[in-house]
Amino acid sequence: MSTLEFIKECQEKVFSGISISSEDAKKLLNIQDEKLKELAKCANEITREFNGNKVDVEQLNNIKKNACSEDCTFCGQSAFFDTDIDTYQLPSPKEVVNKAQKAKEDGAESYCLVAAWREPSTRDFEKVCKIISEINDKVGINVECSLGFLTPEQAKKLKELKVKRYNHNLETAKSKFPEICTTHTYEDRLKTLKIARDAGLELCTGGIIGLGETREQRLELALELGRLYPEEVTINILVPMPGTPLELQTDLPNSEIVRIFSVIRFLLPESVIKISGGRESKLEDSGEELLQSGANGIITEGYLTMGGNEAKKDRELIEKIGLQS
Repeated sequence: MSTLEFIKECQEKVFSGISISSEDAKKLLNIQDEKLKELAKCANEITREFNGNKVDVEQLNNIKKNACSEDCTFCGQSAFFDTDIDTYQLPSPKEVVNKAQKAKEDGAESYCLVAAWREPSTRDFEKVCKIISEINDKVGINVECSLGFLTPEQAKKLKELKVKRYNHNLETAKSKFPEICTTHTYEDRLKTLKIARDAGLELCTGGIIGLGETREQRLELALELGRLYPEEVTINILVPMPGTPLELQTDLPNSEIVRIFSVIRFLLPESVIKISGGRESKLEDSGEELLQSGANGIITEGYLTMGGNEAKKDRELIEKIGLQS
């Protein structure tokens, strides 16, 4: 069987509702460079079949920045590293509501509240709940949250507040994780995802590529995502932060980025696959190629510690390639 025939066979499995095997995924991820465009094309066809031409556009609000107690080696918000970024605590509900309203006017479908801490204290969680209630009452946009580790009671409260989706990234492969973080475990992250799922929240999870992991470890992460089957996958491309242990990490070749996005689409045909941090600075086209290689979502207007494209520019990008925002 030729490489192209194998790719098409895997695509037909997906179209028929049959999950590809881990061995299939491994072969897809390791195809020859000259066949990569065919892999991307087939991933794009899967995206269109299951998700249409819609691109999911999201905005973030980093509602509590810096001084996180965890030692994730990629993160500029960790209290372990001197990264010289500005810091602030939880803002007023009014301030967040105003930003959520602007996000809606910019065309964002969802608005994600992100906080830099291990887990919310009782007091901070109550403040976040107040903010969510205000957004629900005054804006009417899908609210998502990324608040670290949760208790079952907190997850149920978020569900009661009509939070649509909970983000908690695996960050990297289980085999790589101990090199990336020592203050909590990979299993801790899986536990939080289970708590969120059990409460009825949709899941958003993913990780960062370019941490120094091998291609095999990227496959390991992709297969774990396939097992979890989250409603949304978010894939960041490392932007090395000065002051962190990974500040000198070399960039991944573009071909490696296309490979992993395409294979994740074969594993998760129905999920939103979102190009997240690093899209503007590490991709020459801001993600145009990836939106035709399996991805069907972006984050616009910036990230947790760095800026991004203006919403208008991203809308134009999406329209340019014949998709809809």
